[in-house]
Amino acid sequence: MADNNNEYFIDPLGEIQLDSCQTVSALLLGFGVLSKDTSASSQEELGIEPLTLGFEHDVETTHGVLHVTMRGVAKGNRPTILTYHDIGLNHKSCFNSLFNYEDMQEVTQHFSVLHVDAPGQQENAPVFPTGYQYPTMDELAEMLPSVLTQLQVKSVIGIGVGAGACILTKLALNEPSLVEGLVLINVDPCAKGWMDWAASKLSGWTSNLVDILMGHHFSTDELTENKEIIQTYRLHISQDIPQENLAMFYNSYDSRTELQMERPIPGLNENTVVTLRCPALLVVGDTSPAVDAVVSVCSVSMTTMADCGGLPQVVQPGKLAEAFKYFVQGMGYMPTAGMTRLVRSRTHSASSVGSADGVRSRGTTNALPQGAGCTSPEHTAAHTIEMTA
Repeated sequence: MADNNNEYFIDPLGEIQLDSCQTVSALLLGFGVLSKDTSASSQEELGIEPLTLGFEHDVETTHGVLHVTMRGVAKGNRPTILTYHDIGLNHKSCFNSLFNYEDMQEVTQHFSVLHVDAPGQQENAPVFPTGYQYPTMDELAEMLPSVLTQLQVKSVIGIGVGAGACILTKLALNEPSLVEGLVLINVDPCAKGWMDWAASKLSGWTSNLVDILMGHHFSTDELTENKEIIQTYRLHISQDIPQENLAMFYNSYDSRTELQMERPIPGLNENTVVTLRCPALLVVGDTSPAVDAVVSVCSVSMTTMADCGGLPQVVQPGKLAEAFKYFVQGMGYMPTAGMTRLVRSRTHSASSVGSADGVRSRGTTNALPQGAGCTSPEHTAAHTIEMTA
C-alpha cells in the first residue's frame, strides 16, 4: 500500500484521492471504535467511550414522538451535528462506525451531536398499535424543528443517509435558517424510481422486505462477496427492528414525493427559486445501488468512494470523516483541526471547482441544477471528489 503512515496531500481545487481501504468486521455493525492502525480486539485500549452512551429523549411533536440521542453540549454558537438514518437501520447501526472512528472523535470535540431515530426504528421500540398512521416523509421533516426547539438547538449541520438524507433535505428547504450545511449520503431526489428499481432488481423482485432492503443498501458484488457483513446486517434488519414498524417507515419512503429544486439564475430568480441555501456535500460509494440517483443531482461537490458500496459511513468511515472535516473547515469551523494530507488525482476541467465551492459560508447558495430531481446522469456536470484506494 502507498500509505502506511496515513500521509496524504490536499488540493481544494482538484479531486481527492485516498490510499488504503478500511475494512469493517461484521461484528462491528457500527458499535466498535475504529482506528486507522488499531484492530477491533484492542479497541478498549483507546480509552474512547462507546457512542452508545448518551442522553436519550422521547420528544413529543405534532406528528408523534421522536426518539433522539444527544451527545455532548452545545459549543458556543456552533451548530449541532444532526444525523438521520436510512430505512432498515437506526442511528447506531447507521452511524456508530463513523462517529466512533478515530478522526471523527476529533470532530465531536468541537460539536454536540444529535441522533434521530425515525418513529419506531430505535432499539427496543414497541410495536405500533393497530390503526397507527405513520408520518409521511414531509411530516417526518416537519417534526424536526420542534425537536430542535425543545432541545435548545439553534442550528445544525445535517448528515443523512438514504431516507434520512431526503428528510434532512426537506428540513433545509422548509427551514433554511436552521440548517448550516448538509452531508447527503445516497440521496435520491426522485419519487419512487432509480434507486427503488435497482433495489427490486437486485432482490429478484421479491416481496420479502428484508431482501428488498438488502438490495437497497448493498451492491450486487457486496451481496455475493461480503458474506460476513451482509449476514450481520440481514440479521439486524430482520431481528432488531419490529417488522411492522419497519414496513411503515419503508412505505413512507416508498411513497415519497420528488424533491423540487432548481438552480438559481443570478438577476432573475435567485430570491424566489426553491433551492438549498446552505453548502451541501453529496457522498456515494462507487458501487452503491444509489450511484445513478446521486450522480443525477450532483452540482458542485460530490464525493465518490472507491471499493465502497451502499454504506460508505460503515465501510469507509475514515474517508468520510476526512471529507466531513474538510467540509466543516470550509464552513469556517475547526480551523486548527489536524488534517491528513490528500493526494490530488486529477481535475475534471479547468472550470471545475471541486470541493472548494461545496463548502462555502451559509450565506451562499449551493443549488442543484434546474430539473435536478430526476435528470439523466449523462446530462449532469458533476464536480467530483473521488476517493480511491
